[in-house]
Amino acid sequence: MNAKPRILPEGGRLQYLQALVSEFQETTSQGNPKLNVCNSSTHNSTIIMLYKKNQIKKGKNEKENQKQANNNKKEAKEQVLANLANFAYDPNNYQYLRDLQVLDLFLDVLSEDSDTLVEFAIGGLCNLCLDKVNKEYILQMGGIKPIINCLSSSNEETVMSAVTTLMYLSTPQSIEELTALPVVECMLRFSLSANKRLSNLATIFLEDYCSSSQVEKAQNLSAHSAVGIPLPKD
Repeated sequence: MNAKPRILPEGGRLQYLQALVSEFQETTSQGNPKLNVCNSSTHNSTIIMLYKKNQIKKGKNEKENQKQANNNKKEAKEQVLANLANFAYDPNNYQYLRDLQVLDLFLDVLSEDSDTLVEFAIGGLCNLCLDKVNKEYILQMGGIKPIINCLSSSNEETVMSAVTTLMYLSTPQSIEELTALPVVECMLRFSLSANKRLSNLATIFLEDYCSSSQVEKAQNLSAHSAVGIPLPKD
């Protein structure tokens, strides 16, 4: 789902982004009232049986409607997040996105169960962390750990964005966490992947961000253990 952001006048850009954020955060909860069946002996048993059958049928319809509503809500969230991630391409939007706390939104979504939502969120962060202010904020908010967790995704685009984002977040202060042993061991295995995009990116990470001693230690670990972050599915 590659939604392209609309071309908007500067005056309307913030309002449009605000509307997107509000739409994403909007949640609807509908309670289902419980109907009680009277158990009085004065009620005819046949009527009670018919009532129960109708309730079962009604319950099935409600479940189907709820399932459809959940699917619609999921698709709407994906569309909105795709739009926000695409707006993150443009540096002119950075301040607006900071004001609307979209960086926090993206970081929160990384823990979602939806592979699609996580893909859009990490893609948005990958774009935003090119900016120094955004980069510092992501680091201050402890963003490295959830981004590292994205390396275990079965979604190739999520993994590619996660590796790239880790590179962009490199600073003298963050490099130790970025190149922790499980990460280096993961990159070693990525570098051996049949997926050329992934293997090339992982090789760059190993060569440009890891010391030779770190790589050697990770190689020894890989030779004796299967512990680490799993490879994404090709």
